[in-house]
Amino acid sequence: MNQLRSTRKRSVGLRRPPVAIIAIAAIAIAFFMLPFIGLLWRVPWSDAWSLFTTTSSLTALRLSLETSLWATGLSILFGVPLAWVLARFGFPGRRIVRALCLLSLVLPPVVGGVALFAAYGRRGLLGDSLFELFGVRLPFSTAGVVLAQTFIAMPFLVLTVEAALRGLDQRAEDAARTLGASRWYAFRRVTLPAIRPALIAGAVLAWARALGEFGATITFAGNFPGRTQTMPLSVYLALESNPGQALVLSVVMIAISFGVLLSLRDQWLGGSTTPRTSR
Repeated sequence: MNQLRSTRKRSVGLRRPPVAIIAIAAIAIAFFMLPFIGLLWRVPWSDAWSLFTTTSSLTALRLSLETSLWATGLSILFGVPLAWVLARFGFPGRRIVRALCLLSLVLPPVVGGVALFAAYGRRGLLGDSLFELFGVRLPFSTAGVVLAQTFIAMPFLVLTVEAALRGLDQRAEDAARTLGASRWYAFRRVTLPAIRPALIAGAVLAWARALGEFGATITFAGNFPGRTQTMPLSVYLALESNPGQALVLSVVMIAISFGVLLSLRDQWLGGSTTPRTSR
């Protein structure tokens, strides 16, 4: 028994990180926490409710939630098949295609907005045809906001799902195909359930990125209240005229994003704080 206890103590000691690592990690945690603490300290809490419930604030919040959810849905619709193709099929130029699909991850968002103008603007590559054939004008519209958010957010989902597909054991899919299942049926009933945590994580990342998108949105869709003015744009505008309102809206965005990320983490990604006991 004493030997078992000493073995356990040694194993616990081996798992304990060095003091220097703990100190560096604490500095990193403080680096992330201090801006939010400073923000909470500066908020005019006595006027917070009245600043938040203004018509412009509520309209911007509603528009942000609607467009970011649409952008997330489009990211899932097009991003999951794209990730599957990139992860499972070899074709000439696959690296170039992957780099192009993920390019907006590293581009300045304003450059992304300029590129969207070059493609979908009134005199863009497809913009003129869209307007003449269907009467669709994407710049400076709510649809343009969704397009800009999707362009910036989809790579987060593609990257997450592709990594999960690459790390997934394909023997279950092969077994389903051997039993007569079609490729689509095997993907829908075998692959998707297996990568569900990664899919949810990618969708949440895409949603959070779409909710906070600023540069491409203001460049491609403008800043028109009720039509294209999302919460980040409203914060930027209020920062010059009403700093208190900007602080309140910033706290609202942080609370929404943090709450959703935290709840999804606990529910879907196994982020429970209670340790599991082995049986």
